[in-house]
Amino acid sequence: MEVKEQLEIIQRGTVDIIVYEELVQKLERSCRTGIPLRVKIGFDPTAPDLHLGHTVVLQKLKQFQDLGHEVIFLVGDFTGLIGDPSGKSETRKPLTKAQLQENMRTYTRQVFKILDPQKTVIRFNSEWLGKMSAEDLIFLCGKYTVARLLERDDFRQRFEQRQPIGLHEFLYPLLQGYDSIALRADVELGGTDQTFNLLVGRELQREYGQEPQIVITLPLLEGTDGVQKMSKSLGNYIGIDEPAAEIFGKVMSISDPLMLRYYELLSDKTPEELRQLQQGLAEGLIHPRDAKMALAKELVARFYSAEVAEQVAAEFLRVFQQRELPEEIPAPVIQLPASQKERTWIVPLLVAAGLARSSSEARRLILQGGVRLNREPVRDLELKLVLDREYLLQVGKRRFVRIRPENVRFAP
Repeated sequence: MEVKEQLEIIQRGTVDIIVYEELVQKLERSCRTGIPLRVKIGFDPTAPDLHLGHTVVLQKLKQFQDLGHEVIFLVGDFTGLIGDPSGKSETRKPLTKAQLQENMRTYTRQVFKILDPQKTVIRFNSEWLGKMSAEDLIFLCGKYTVARLLERDDFRQRFEQRQPIGLHEFLYPLLQGYDSIALRADVELGGTDQTFNLLVGRELQREYGQEPQIVITLPLLEGTDGVQKMSKSLGNYIGIDEPAAEIFGKVMSISDPLMLRYYELLSDKTPEELRQLQQGLAEGLIHPRDAKMALAKELVARFYSAEVAEQVAAEFLRVFQQRELPEEIPAPVIQLPASQKERTWIVPLLVAAGLARSSSEARRLILQGGVRLNREPVRDLELKLVLDREYLLQVGKRRFVRIRPENVRFAP
C-alpha cells in the first residue's frame, strides 16, 4: 500500500505521532526496500483479563499487521515485578512470579482474538532484563537523570506532596525504554498515560546508537460509567474473555454519547461510515438502540463469531424487549453459615449466589431497587427466606440465579 494510504489508516484515532515526519520517512524506506517496520506494544500481566480499553491499542497494532509490518506483542513478565507507576499516587504492590505466570497464560491466548497468531511475534522482556548484570543496569541508569524523571507528572506530584517514591519505580521507564533497544523497535504504541515512558525509549535508543522509535499514543477508553478510565478494579470494564452475552449486555447498557466514543475507538467502520452514523443519529433516521445493537454484535463477532453474535442478540431481544426469562439460568451450589439455616437473610444469599461481591454491595443493590425475587422487586433490606422451595433471584437486567433447596449447603 502506498505511504499516503498507510498514513490515513495509521492516523485514525491517534492522539499524537512523535515525530510524524520521521514516520513518513520510515514508511517510505519500508516501501522502497520491502523491509517491514518493527512495531511494538508492551503489556505487563498485572491482571488475568484484557478488556476493551486494551483493545484500542491492539486494534492499531492489528492495522499495522494488516499493512504488512512486523508486530511484536511484548509481555512484561520482568517489568511486571516492579509495577508501572504511571498515573499512580502511591507505590504499587508488586505481584509474585506465580501471579504473573498465571496471568501470562491468559494474555497470550486472549491477544489472538485480535491479532493474527501466524503473523505475531510474542516476546517476554525477562529474556534480556533478567540477564542484566549490575554493571549493565548502572550503565543504563547513567543515560538518564533524576531531574528528567521528576518531569513526569505523577513523580513530580508525589515528590512535591512528600509522598514516597521507591527507587525501583524510577527504574521502570528506563527498563521499558531498554525493551525498545533490545527489540530495535521502529514504532511503539501506547495509551496517553504511557507517553513519558515511550519517549524515554526513544531517547535511550538514540543514546545506544539506534534510530529512535516513533511514538504513537491513543486515547484512554472510558469505562461503562462514561467517566473513569476502563479498569477492572473500578468494575466499569468489559472483558474480551467474558461470556458473549455479558459483553453484549454491557455494551447495550452504555449511554448514547458513550456509544459514539466506542464506535470511534473500537469499531472497524470507515471514517465515512462513522460520519453517516452520526448524521443518521442526529437527524433521527437511526435509533440509538439499533446503533448500539450493531456495535454490540460487531464486538461479540470479533471475540467469538458472527453466528454467536446473532444468537446473543436474539436472546437479548427475547429477554429484555419481550420480558421473557433466559433459556438457561444457573442453579449454583450455595454455601451459607449455619446461622442462616432456619431463616436466610437476603444479603448473604446474594453474596453466596455470586450476585454481589460483598454485603455492602448487596445492601446497595437492594436500596437502589436492583434486586428482584420471583420477578418482584425486593424493597425490604431485612427480608429473610425459608429455603424449602425454589426461588428466582435477579440482579439488574441480565443476571439470574435459581436458588434450589438441594443446592444449598450450610456450614456445620
